[in-house]
This record gives sequence, structure tokens and C-alpha cells, in this order.
Amino acid sequence: MNKNCYNLREGRLTSDFNNIPHRRKRCRMFRIWGKLFRENRMLEDMVYENNDPSLNRTKKVFAGVHEFCNVFDLQEPIWLDKNIEEFKRIGKTRFYQDNFIETIAFDYLEIHVIEEDSCY
Repeated sequence: MNKNCYNLREGRLTSDFNNIPHRRKRCRMFRIWGKLFRENRMLEDMVYENNDPSLNRTKKVFAGVHEFCNVFDLQEPIWLDKNIEEFKRIGKTRFYQDNFIETIAFDYLEIHVIEEDSCY
């Protein structure tokens, strides 16, 4: 089946799809939002961005949590089964006192994926 299409570069009708200039691919980076809450008020927040194509999603999430903990001066939380399932399902989870060994001065740390890697 031979389909014709209009080639804008040459200004004529053509049947060769390989000669049509394609749009340049745009890629979005991976972004994750970390927020500290106490009494339903946000104390601090930060967005972590990573556009390294060699890392998978899990490694980018762990790198983001590590960066949040460095900036917020926290120990890294323990991922419980509840956190893993919640994060897989909706891309968002909260870490409460149960997830930390030390006492925390806030109610919870929430992380939320706000942009996934994709090219279009």
C-alpha cells in the first residue's frame, strides 16, 4: 500500500516517508518533589531533577531521597512494604516516625514523582 503525503521541505507530494523531515525528539527529565510537614503545614520542600539515561527509575528515586535527606539534614528513611506498594501504585508516599530510627521534628516526609522520563 503506497500512501502519498506532502513534503514541506520540497513543496511537493511524495510517497517516500523516509525523506520527510521528522520532528526533533523532546525529552523530559525525571523530577521528584520532597516535602516536610508538621501539623498539616509544609515546612520545607525541594525538587530533585535527574536526566541521566543510564539510571533506572528506582535508582533515580533513591538518589532523590538521598538528596532530600542531605538537604533537610535527615537520616534516610526505611522503606516499609506499605511505602513500596503506595509508591508503585500512585507515585507518592509518606514517611512517618516509624520509617526513621531517630526522633524526627516533623510529622512526615512526603515524596511525589511529578515528572517521569519520556521522549516525544
